[in-house]
Amino acid sequence: MESVVLNNNLQQYNFLKMETTTTELKNVALVNKHVSLGAKMVPFAGYLMPVSYSGLNDEHVTVRNAMGVFDVSHMGEFILKGENALDLIQRVTSNDASVLTDGKIQYSCLPNDTGGIVDDLLVYRIDEKAYMLVVNASNIDKDWNWIQKYNTKNVEMHNISEKTSLLAVQGPKAILALQKLTAINLSEIPYYTFKKGKFNGVDNVVVSNTGYTGAGGFEIYFENEVADKMWNAIFEAGAEFGIKPIGLGARDTLRLEMGFCLYGNDINDTTSPIEAGLGWITKFTKEFTNSKALLDQKENGVAKKLVGFEMIDRGIPRHDYEIADASGNMIGVVTSGTQSPSLNKAIGMGYVPTAFSKADSEIFIMIRDKAIKAKVVKMPFYKS
Repeated sequence: MESVVLNNNLQQYNFLKMETTTTELKNVALVNKHVSLGAKMVPFAGYLMPVSYSGLNDEHVTVRNAMGVFDVSHMGEFILKGENALDLIQRVTSNDASVLTDGKIQYSCLPNDTGGIVDDLLVYRIDEKAYMLVVNASNIDKDWNWIQKYNTKNVEMHNISEKTSLLAVQGPKAILALQKLTAINLSEIPYYTFKKGKFNGVDNVVVSNTGYTGAGGFEIYFENEVADKMWNAIFEAGAEFGIKPIGLGARDTLRLEMGFCLYGNDINDTTSPIEAGLGWITKFTKEFTNSKALLDQKENGVAKKLVGFEMIDRGIPRHDYEIADASGNMIGVVTSGTQSPSLNKAIGMGYVPTAFSKADSEIFIMIRDKAIKAKVVKMPFYKS
């Protein structure tokens, strides 16, 4: 996910990339639904996607207080099967997938061999010999080719991205609405766990207690053919709870309030998981791509770290704004920034020298050639 300003009307959605190629955009199964609802549609990761419906702030608050539905069907899903499926996952991911049991999910990343990150992803254990990997939309082909390069033991790989729809139903009221549609006891699905079963009369639906908002809720995977049926049923079930469709703009502000990394902004091919504060998903109980170099970073420290900061003086930080010290020396760069709808203050993330990474360190964000004071804070920014 890359960060540029779309146009004057969509400056707040600076995490999105307006694609200028003539390549025909792909459509998610529900594209006509979004258009009919009046969504602002933008090209993103090769797809035409809804960035907002009723407005970013309204959608953001709806998810924090009630429930909203994100269509994130542009995300990628791979199925890995066979005796050596776990072995392959262990060699290409940073986390230790051997601790997973059936129905468990793990956040991880694909390190490259030069110190950076190919992508961050979720690993779902279906059973001992079958896993689902969920990857970022903009990296589907890149990730597939990277994993395939290491597939030296004939693991069966299936890219099911283009036939799979994914709705993220997020917010504190989500469980009440969704429970109407399934006999699966949603209250018995812990965080980062999933069940596969019947949902809204459809078999083999994956219901996952995950999300990118910090507001609670579920992510629901199903085949494209039933997308309209699923969308309509979820909105009918959620009507009494104030359900609304939510675009990618609010998804970005929600995740930033939680300090969740966005690939292409906060992590990329040149940032290591140790620098990005992802040491907790980098386990050295096994060998994986570039693990020796990353272990050296963990043991001996890194020169820069990803930090969260909040503005003290008035100003909104944006992606790629420079970070300075009190003497005016350029010391880093903003990777994500916004005016937080929940906190009513400007917040951001960025890389700074390790000496400036402690909480309350004073830094300055360069906004229109002016040094605007900020301070480093511990994440998450938003605490429910």
